[in-house]
Amino acid sequence: MAFQLIPSDTKINFVQFRFVALAVSTLLLIGSVAAFFTIGLNFGIDFRGGVTVEIGPGEGEAFDESSLTLARQAVDGLNLGDVRVQNITNPGGEQGIVAFIEAVTDGEDGDTRQNEIASQVQDALRGALGETISIRRVDVVGPTVSGELIQRGVTALVVAIALMLVYIWFRFEWQFSIGAILALTHDVILTIGVFAVTQLEFTLAIIAALLTIIGYSMNDTVVIYDRIRENLRKFKKMSLKDVINLSVNQTLGRTIMTSLTTLLAVVALFVFGGSVLRGFSFALIWGVVVGTYSTVYIASPLLLQTGVKRDWSESGAKADSAAAT
Repeated sequence: MAFQLIPSDTKINFVQFRFVALAVSTLLLIGSVAAFFTIGLNFGIDFRGGVTVEIGPGEGEAFDESSLTLARQAVDGLNLGDVRVQNITNPGGEQGIVAFIEAVTDGEDGDTRQNEIASQVQDALRGALGETISIRRVDVVGPTVSGELIQRGVTALVVAIALMLVYIWFRFEWQFSIGAILALTHDVILTIGVFAVTQLEFTLAIIAALLTIIGYSMNDTVVIYDRIRENLRKFKKMSLKDVINLSVNQTLGRTIMTSLTTLLAVVALFVFGGSVLRGFSFALIWGVVVGTYSTVYIASPLLLQTGVKRDWSESGAKADSAAAT
């Protein structure tokens, strides 16, 4: 006998909480937009342009607080503008120091100047901490490239949501597409909001995470929408509210098991992936939780407002029957 985390005969009235969910989501959306415009995102080197240099101690040596102070003084002494120097610890317990310089280098020679700054920072760190230090990573992103990345990142998100709208429209009907797109937009805005509040670094990896969240949430929504359409044809006299509740309950076990297994993977990535993957994995964790919530409490109940018609379900059933023959 197969183990079932969620009983197959649950009868939870999800639809009755739609107004509570609407109020909660509205407050979170307002808070996310306010945080974005007041606090702003902590853009990483991908979007701001600049130089990141990560160093480690020499063989048999270790960094301490005085090492961080010396590194900060050395980089500050170059008078390069906005500079951040901080300690890091890699997943294996290795110590390191990261220096990020947001160099203002506009103009045609901006990209060349960034490479010069990278060399200056490395020389300064070696002078302060010794020639034995190891240079683990040097990232250089010029102002021209960073501007293009912002534009392409935003374009990727807009195109992804627009294509999902078209897909749902053709896959189901326009009433379904409205709920699905509003749920996706809800997930993206809340994710951006939480990054504004937490001030986690927002990089290209987070754009990739947002696109992953869109795909994950849409997959979950399509599964429930498929069951709703099936039940509309099967239970012709059942009210739309009851059909939605029945469909969500029937897919609840699948939804929770999928979310839990996904969370196991991304939580492990968050814990053991190190600082480079921390923002990406955090975005995925948040996205799985918010995506599951929006599918159940936003995408599905919105069908009550858009008004899925019975004649559509009947004509769809006839079309499917004709296609089968």
